[in-house]
Amino acid sequence: MDKIALATILIPFIGALLVACLPYRAARALALVVALAASAGSAALGLAYFNADMPENCTFSLVSYNSAMFGGAGHTVEIFGVLVDRVSTLICFAVVFLGFLVVLYSTAYLTKGNREHPHEGTTRFYAIMLAFIGAMAGLTLSSTLFGQLLFFEITGGCSWGLIGYYQTPKSLRSAMKALLVTHLGALGLYVAAAWLFHETGSFALSGIAGLGDTAKIIVVGGVLFAAWGKSAQIPMHMWLPDAMEAPTPVSAYLHAASMVKVGVFIFARAVMAAGDIPPVVGQVGMVMAVITLIYGFIMYLPQTDMKRLLAYSTITQLSYIIFAISLAALCTDPVLRNTVLLFGAIAYIFNHAFAKSLFFLVAGALSYTCGTRTLTQLQGILSRLPLLGVGFCVAALAITGVPPLNGFFSKYPIFTTGFALGSTHWLVLVLTVLVMIESVGSFAWFLYWFGKTVPGKPSEVVAQAQPVPAAMKLVLAILVFMSFCSSIMAVYWLNHGG
Repeated sequence: MDKIALATILIPFIGALLVACLPYRAARALALVVALAASAGSAALGLAYFNADMPENCTFSLVSYNSAMFGGAGHTVEIFGVLVDRVSTLICFAVVFLGFLVVLYSTAYLTKGNREHPHEGTTRFYAIMLAFIGAMAGLTLSSTLFGQLLFFEITGGCSWGLIGYYQTPKSLRSAMKALLVTHLGALGLYVAAAWLFHETGSFALSGIAGLGDTAKIIVVGGVLFAAWGKSAQIPMHMWLPDAMEAPTPVSAYLHAASMVKVGVFIFARAVMAAGDIPPVVGQVGMVMAVITLIYGFIMYLPQTDMKRLLAYSTITQLSYIIFAISLAALCTDPVLRNTVLLFGAIAYIFNHAFAKSLFFLVAGALSYTCGTRTLTQLQGILSRLPLLGVGFCVAALAITGVPPLNGFFSKYPIFTTGFALGSTHWLVLVLTVLVMIESVGSFAWFLYWFGKTVPGKPSEVVAQAQPVPAAMKLVLAILVFMSFCSSIMAVYWLNHGG
């Protein structure tokens, strides 16, 4: 399994180097093949783990040294390794497979037929995309804070290149803002890694469990700070709405499936590894999540640009995940803790990645075919562009948590755990009620825009829409299917080994 995991990480990086050296058409074709190969690798890793008669957590050390070489006590220091378990295999498959879908979608989107952004594409785009896929695979499989930090920074560099892809002054400013803010968040991960090494002599995540209360607050708190930066939470939320200057396939991948999920994933990993955590970590995490969630909801109410609306919606959805992880940090009941961590937080990461990617790519298809993604100019999508109308409806219902779509099965464990824990913690009860109110409010708002844009007589721009390319249709159809089925996959997979 360690060889399959390493191949899944390295294939996209090697592919990125090759793509950067090829002519555009050859580079585009090779990028598609490499992304598909990486997806096959992530699927093979999951299958190997599923069939292996091994403990639930399989850790393989890949880079280590003996401390005696530098005058130490002579123990092995793990610098980088891979952790293969039900969580890493599930999320690795999601981020790598969605990377393949975005590359496939981009082959049709980045053309001169795009009415909003007529542009043929460049080898630079596909090279950076592949590097991003490799970095996400590395981060989700890493067994050490050092490995997480390494890939955390690589994703920051790749996001800078992709957000500023169009090279306009506004996109370059947005790219620099994203790089600086997320790098500021990375300081928390630097502190966490350094403190863990100071206390244990290793970077292994498993070492967090043996720390004292003060050290746990510093390490897990440092990871939480990094999560705020990467997952666009207050006070480091300001980069995400401006990052919508990126091509829409980039927005779908970075801001629905991968980059913004880095923060919540490393926070979940830290809490899972830490065992019992001082309550202050969970309390701070929950309060800040609810503040961010309310802010995000208020900010997306006036938006008419579909991508900016989805950007603020993404901020609120990430708050749900941090809320769930923080709930787990407060749980003393192992059953409640396991439920909200796995089926609330981890399943939410998996399900939201597919549903929000669908929403972003519907927005991209509308801008491609109609020349605009301004909601006030769009009406009658269903009659003129039925797949986009269905995709809009499915995505809206999924991210607002309406059954039987995947979002419902992620939100339900959060609410049940919140009310169960709220019976003895008044603050938890109040915060859970606020989260539920936001969930109802977001459903009402997306329902409002659905009624304005999807049914009815086509508006002028929709009536003149050009056909949606086959590659884009295929990707949207897959994501519609996954928005119904991903929750079943996640529950089945997360129950494996547990």
